[in-house]
Amino acid sequence: MQRCMICGVVFFFTLLKPENMSDTMYVSKDAFERMRQELQRMKSVDRPAASRPIAEAREKGDLKENAEYDSAKEAQGILEAKIALLESHIANSRIIDESEIDTSKVSILTRVTITNVASKKTVTYQIVGEKEADLKANKISVSSPIGQGLIGKQKGEVAEVRAPTGILKFKIEEISL
Repeated sequence: MQRCMICGVVFFFTLLKPENMSDTMYVSKDAFERMRQELQRMKSVDRPAASRPIAEAREKGDLKENAEYDSAKEAQGILEAKIALLESHIANSRIIDESEIDTSKVSILTRVTITNVASKKTVTYQIVGEKEADLKANKISVSSPIGQGLIGKQKGEVAEVRAPTGILKFKIEEISL
């Protein structure tokens, strides 16, 4: 759970699967490479490591009452589900090229400096895809309430964002890469 510095809204970040597995995920080239490397590690290191305990448990005999075997099979199943989810994320990813980004309006991968109209607090966020969101690094998801409210706005405009505490207004101060 993380709290937004500028508006006090609490965000919950999870690694749950998208509502629709065909949803396009917008990612930077770096994020895409990190996902590919993680998938490669899971397949080449984690998968073989998960099968060793299963083989060891089989050597011990009767599998019907073997808790070690059941535990190892469950761990392997969880790993396989994670691999399938990551493969789906990679298949549905669209790499955004920073050289093609228009900084005249807020869009994915732009950095936007905003001021909360009510509190006068100013903060800079980078608008990123769901997989890259990290509030501690000031990276907010394009699908978050603030991200959705800022997308398409230009410098000087005021964005209205629906939050649990009500409508928040943010003035767009600067847009950059």
